[in-house]
Amino acid sequence: MPTLVHQLIHATAARTPAAIALQYQGRALDYRQLDAGVRGFANGLLGLGLAKAERVAIYLEKRFEAVSGMFGAAAAGGVYVPVNPLLKAEQVGYILQDCNVRVLLTSNERLATLRDALSGCHDLQTVVVIDLKPDTAPIAGVQLLDWQTLLHSPAAEAHRCIDGDMAAILYTSGSTGKPKGVVLSHRNIVAGAESVAEYLQIAASDRLLAVLPLSFDYGMNQLTSAFLKGATAVLLNYLLPRDIVNACAREQITGLACVPPLWVQLAQLNWPAEAAQSLRYFTNSGGHMPAATLAALRQALPAAKPYLMYGLTEAFRSTYLPPDQVDRRPDSMGKAIPNAEIMVLREDGSPCAPNEPGELVHRGVHVSLGYWNDPAKTAERFKVIQARQSGLVMPEVAVWSGDTVRMDEDGYLYFISRRDEMIKTSGYRVSPTEVEEVIYASDRVGECAAFGVSHPQLGQAIVVVASAKAGAEIDSTAILASCKKQLPSFMVPHHIELRSGSLPRNPNGKIDRKLLAGELAHIFGKPE
Repeated sequence: MPTLVHQLIHATAARTPAAIALQYQGRALDYRQLDAGVRGFANGLLGLGLAKAERVAIYLEKRFEAVSGMFGAAAAGGVYVPVNPLLKAEQVGYILQDCNVRVLLTSNERLATLRDALSGCHDLQTVVVIDLKPDTAPIAGVQLLDWQTLLHSPAAEAHRCIDGDMAAILYTSGSTGKPKGVVLSHRNIVAGAESVAEYLQIAASDRLLAVLPLSFDYGMNQLTSAFLKGATAVLLNYLLPRDIVNACAREQITGLACVPPLWVQLAQLNWPAEAAQSLRYFTNSGGHMPAATLAALRQALPAAKPYLMYGLTEAFRSTYLPPDQVDRRPDSMGKAIPNAEIMVLREDGSPCAPNEPGELVHRGVHVSLGYWNDPAKTAERFKVIQARQSGLVMPEVAVWSGDTVRMDEDGYLYFISRRDEMIKTSGYRVSPTEVEEVIYASDRVGECAAFGVSHPQLGQAIVVVASAKAGAEIDSTAILASCKKQLPSFMVPHHIELRSGSLPRNPNGKIDRKLLAGELAHIFGKPE
């Protein structure tokens, strides 16, 4: 069995080289070709002098080169950093600086938007461009290389890696504003693929539609679980939900993974018979799927088994509800995925009684290596737990999720609330502080608070309450325009309310987001 991330592809290429690994825009790449691309990019990186565990960022939409870049970086002994293609230049620049990226893989069009942001990336030495043009302007201190040229580099010996070494850094929004990098080992990623492939019963005959960003652990797993079993991943950068339905029918998709807001939209569409006949299962994570949405999907896709899941980037995936329990326990998050233990603990670390609220704590092989270069945040979430087996003296680290849940007498889990103020919208976790920083930068706002309120399609919508600086005037239209310019679409506020005077404070003197959220809780209608 593979123990390293890139071996998922190497092993399948050796076993079934002619099987289709990827499809994209009508083109197919078999496992032999994908394996060659991965090895070629790895050789190119090693030829550039990439040291063990140095970071390689991939800023591309879903396409063949993005996949080869991720797994090629791992094959060289480096660490891949998939960057959400929806992020704007300033956010991309922050990620590249934060984890000291050495090599960036991108396109000519995307490079044009990044030029100013790259000036502060002092560790960046090389940008590999998949479609480098002869007239592409140079960047001071950075060499530009063509993708095809790099693929034909001489063979080189990769750095020796074991399964506990770093393989990837996935950036997720943090409650303090800037995104934080979750460090995943080879073991984390491979074990995640094995666990999910087990309970979804993925086989070589499956065709998985990859619609989620590869910068999400949920999206990345569509690739790793497919490659583990020799299945086909169909890459799709969709514009409209209808594109997903059409792709399911056209490509005879057997497995589909989405987040709740997207499922809400898909449930409102007519699914052709071809899609309904081929789809074997569908999965949900990133928030609660509304009951009416699930009912509509099950009616449209009667042969497809629904898998309702819960996960966090820090431990990849934690629970799933088996399809045969959906009617019996429609509000449950299910039980632990294979090869994981999920506990509900009090603040002192002792286990909660059945149905007693406590924090969800995940132990096992999926627990990541912590946050990149941030010992303080890592210590908050990754803590030593008491030995689960008598006689063991080595400490074990588990991840505290920050989510309050309860576990019933049968061991099924139920979500109650989040401990922090993160906004969960359209399947993304958005930091209120990051939205507020953009608004404050206008220099006309005295105070502002961003928070999430229930929304029937989005899960939560981003709402901002703001007041003007003394002697200044503010305009909600101007604030919104500034947000659209500097933030990706999923972080742009859906409602901005202007107020006069100071915003309410909590006992600690901070702006009371919870109070404001309560006041505006029903502006989008009652949640389901």
